Amino acid sequence: MEQLGFSVNTSNISFGPGHPSAASWVSKGLIPALVLSFCFLLGVPGNIAVIILRPNWQHMSGLSQSLMLNLAISDLLCLLTLPLWIYTLLYNWTFGVVTCKLLSYLVYCGLYGSLLTVTALSVQRYLQVVQLQKWFDREGKKRMLVLLWLIAMLLSIPSLVVRQLTPDQHWTTCRPHFSSPTQQMAVLLSESLPGIISITVMVFSYISLHRKVNQAAFFNNPQTTRLVTSIIVTFFVLWMPYHLTNMLAVAAITLNNDSLMKSCMNSWAMVEALVFVNSFLNPLLYAFASRNMCTVCQKKEHGFCC
Repeated sequence: MEQLGFSVNTSNISFGPGHPSAASWVSKGLIPALVLSFCFLLGVPGNIAVIILRPNWQHMSGLSQSLMLNLAISDLLCLLTLPLWIYTLLYNWTFGVVTCKLLSYLVYCGLYGSLLTVTALSVQRYLQVVQLQKWFDREGKKRMLVLLWLIAMLLSIPSLVVRQLTPDQHWTTCRPHFSSPTQQMAVLLSESLPGIISITVMVFSYISLHRKVNQAAFFNNPQTTRLVTSIIVTFFVLWMPYHLTNMLAVAAITLNNDSLMKSCMNSWAMVEALVFVNSFLNPLLYAFASRNMCTVCQKKEHGFCC
């Protein structure tokens, strides 16, 4: 996410004032802009509907409801910033350096909040189904959510430090400016390692959950199995390309490989756009579809909601 800003490389020959070459503009500007527009048009109404309607939540535990609501708020925070990023993808950044830094910080807070909430949901479901007990009272839930947002805010601080306005021929972009290759490596690692850890924890939790309760009622329901599988596959497919690109960039800096770094720079806009696709899919995967998970969960003898 530290490359977020969807900057278009304008080093190619321009085909009009203030625009890069046609091929560069389509691949690095137009296509990501279309993806982000799709995410905005579907994701904002979807997450607002989740916040207002809270569909199929009557059988969920209080903690699950709090995490679902937190997930929708996190995703909505990300998605509401998209019109400005779409504009700068197609035209130019004209909103000043303060807006550049603050908007980037809000995006990272939302994305990290979403990432941590999804991870907490997977761990919470494992603990409640396998350990057969509730882990948080009302005050504990509040403290957990506060801690989650504090971690998200701390992880987002690098965007305030490195985000700058960068002139590039006829364009000005809001993008990271690193003082040294070491700083760039540190920033890339600081944002990708939490993501990789979160994905690992999530996959481990759901796989362990499947193994523990496969002989019980939980995964005998094919709809529930499809839901869990879709959660893991969607999360992995939409987040891993970004983290892999960051790791390749770290390797390029370490090996001083300009060709590999150029490939990473050409890929960042698209893999970043995929992360936002996850924000509009979350309401479908977690809020609207999770009633199957909760219905089956209630049939277990211990009676805890998921």
